[in-house]
Amino acid sequence: MNTSVVIAQVPVVWDIDANLATVRSVLGSARPDDVVVLPEGMLSGYGEDLTPLATLDAAGIHAAVEQVADLAVRHRVDVFCGSLLPVGDGWANAAIHLTPSGERQVYRKINLAMNERGVLVAGDELPVFRAGGATVGVQLCREIRFPEQWQHLAANGAQLFAYLTNAANTREPAGVWRSHLISRAAENQRFLAAANIAHPGQHCPTMLVSPRGEVLAELPPGRPGLLRHTIDLSTTGTWYLDQRRQDVIALVAR
Repeated sequence: MNTSVVIAQVPVVWDIDANLATVRSVLGSARPDDVVVLPEGMLSGYGEDLTPLATLDAAGIHAAVEQVADLAVRHRVDVFCGSLLPVGDGWANAAIHLTPSGERQVYRKINLAMNERGVLVAGDELPVFRAGGATVGVQLCREIRFPEQWQHLAANGAQLFAYLTNAANTREPAGVWRSHLISRAAENQRFLAAANIAHPGQHCPTMLVSPRGEVLAELPPGRPGLLRHTIDLSTTGTWYLDQRRQDVIALVAR
């Protein structure tokens, strides 16, 4: 089973209309049946400093989601798009899955970054989604540091990891997050599509990694671009998952 994946490295700003224009441009380049992966905070904006959240318009976010949902239907694509989303009396850092048939599904980041704690509401589920014939697990930004979450998604059928990030931190050592991405793909024998923002301080690449840990495609950092690649889902496997010593240590989902 082949799946066409498009990964966008684009600017993300604290301006819903500007971000929507970027999304429209990306989806205008998509083809029917593509799985499109966009960065963390794509609709709302995002940054290490979350003070703009105080003036973020909840109604504007809902309207933006509606517009991208319409675009997904019009272009007949699956979209994984990051945004801060209103949740009850607060906000969550989320990835929204918008389907060609008009469905909307949400993953809320369960392992919040330190700047998000006390500000955002954490999620409590690790779902998988069907997109472009693939089963997809989603992770957001610093969740790259928690391999047990990725293993849980793989054990629950994910063939493709969609990784949405907003990683532009000059304090991070060069190459570390790139190594994490390769490890998450290879140790789980899954494809990994990573979408980061186009930013001069970008420390995590936008790239596609194979189940063997091979980098199939990668964009130069710091400037906008799109990756398109067709992946063969039959090359995923459970060789390593099946060898886990669960009599010694086991993951337990609650």
